[in-house]
Amino acid sequence: MKIEINRVNDAVHFEASAPSSTVKVHIDGSPEIGGQGLGVRPMELVLMALGSCSSLDLISILKKQRQDIQDISISVEADRTDAVPAVFTAIRMTFNLKGNIDPAKAEKAAELAVKKYCSVHDMLAAGGVKISYTINIE
Repeated sequence: MKIEINRVNDAVHFEASAPSSTVKVHIDGSPEIGGQGLGVRPMELVLMALGSCSSLDLISILKKQRQDIQDISISVEADRTDAVPAVFTAIRMTFNLKGNIDPAKAEKAAELAVKKYCSVHDMLAAGGVKISYTINIE
């Protein structure tokens, strides 16, 4: 796996790309280091990676269980240390599912998706980050 990151301006705005897609991801730093709000911050990308990794697997498992998923949204919140580097200490994910979904199947699917199949979860958890999740079904 390989990605490319290129600086876009004279500040700290970057554009990242991967061979798997033509989509560019814009990354920017905080205003304190010259960021101009032109992209997401690196630690936000980590949370996006965790939420999307878990969700891709969750959807796949629920579909295999023949659950009717009409929509899904994910909220991810994290706590960080005050020290430098300001690493994550705890992350909470909320999966909001819409459809005709059996709650017991959703719970089992989420456990598998997050704790067994999501590589991002395993990397963060190995570093001591406490990761939890909840599921809401409409």
